[in-house]
Amino acid sequence: MKLKKFLLRYYPPGIILEYLRSNGQIESKYIDLLNLSPQTDVDALVDQIIFEEPAISQTRKPQLRKLILKLIEKLQTNQNQRFILYKSLKAHILPLTNCAFNKSGDKFITGSYDRTCKIWDTMSGEEIRSLEGHKNVVYAIAFNNPYGDRVATGSFDKTAKLWNADTGECMYTLRHQKEIVCLNFDTNGFLFATGSMDQTACIWDVETGERLCSFAGHTGEIVSVQFNTDGDKVLTGSFDFTARIWDTRSGQCIRLLEGHNGEISNAQFDFSGDFVATGSIDHTCKLWDVNSGRCIETLRGHTNEVLDVAFNSTGTKLVTASGDTYARVYNVLTNACVGILVGHEGEISKVAFNPQGTKILTASNDKTCRIWNAETGECLQTLEGHTDEIFSCAFNYEGDTIITGSKDNTCKIWKDTEGA
Repeated sequence: MKLKKFLLRYYPPGIILEYLRSNGQIESKYIDLLNLSPQTDVDALVDQIIFEEPAISQTRKPQLRKLILKLIEKLQTNQNQRFILYKSLKAHILPLTNCAFNKSGDKFITGSYDRTCKIWDTMSGEEIRSLEGHKNVVYAIAFNNPYGDRVATGSFDKTAKLWNADTGECMYTLRHQKEIVCLNFDTNGFLFATGSMDQTACIWDVETGERLCSFAGHTGEIVSVQFNTDGDKVLTGSFDFTARIWDTRSGQCIRLLEGHNGEISNAQFDFSGDFVATGSIDHTCKLWDVNSGRCIETLRGHTNEVLDVAFNSTGTKLVTASGDTYARVYNVLTNACVGILVGHEGEISKVAFNPQGTKILTASNDKTCRIWNAETGECLQTLEGHTDEIFSCAFNYEGDTIITGSKDNTCKIWKDTEGA
């Protein structure tokens, strides 16, 4: 095999090697650099990569070094970064349910109780498309990143729809027996999964709309569904107090994660796919080993329901959000609580790391979002202006734009003042 070129993956940091096989086929190999930091000895890392990858010649050394320095630069965000309200959109005639960016961040989508999903231009704040056709609340929405040319919507009308994001055309309507409350694409954007109150989850082919498999086994509604990074497993979290890991090829349940004493609110894989975090109404978050299905640790400390959980992009930290008005930050390797985010006056329903992993965003029913330093737990900024509870928030891929969705029927775009 001949090395053709290097590609960069910023979050989490990594280098993609594109090889040209003798038969003319192109093959990719990922080198994950999850421990990369400004303190990394770059020359030693370059030597190690060249030693482990014989196809990388010594002549490529300067190029490889330059790429690693670029990755380190991307990881360093300005802690003095300040977000200003850039646009306030009267997005829907009824409250919003969710909002999500495409990969590049130049577009985002909103779902609503008004039965529509809308596609927006981030820079202009203009509505590009209104995806209409559902007969009930549009509750779950997603772009097929990295492409962003398809949108999936899941509704209380028991259907999911797949849309052409460029034309607004509804390509397929896919059915469950009851309301669809969660959906997600795989990391390649070729498949997507739906979870329903009918206690099943399904995988669908993006190009054909064909149902590839159905996962049955839960005895309560499925409220979260996620592919691992490799796309060979799907994680479901349910109101039956359990999470399950499924093989996407066979459709079989390969791990039953049981031990919670209340409904699961969210379940997430880390980037490596080795760990799963589950948040529960029982006030705890559990960390699980995927290979064994064993509960590694029960993370306690919240005094009310854990409503959301999120890993940072490298899987080294985990943040939990709760009805007790606090978020808690954990070191995944030691399971130690390394920060408690104190300041909200109402329950926190949504939490997310920025792509660099340096900041945490929380959304609360106190009508504000807050941005926190992920290392110190210091509140860096409060985003104020909504007139009702905020239940959806997201960073774009660069970490310099935020969207917030509220029950006040508006979506707000916040931009870093340096990039505004």
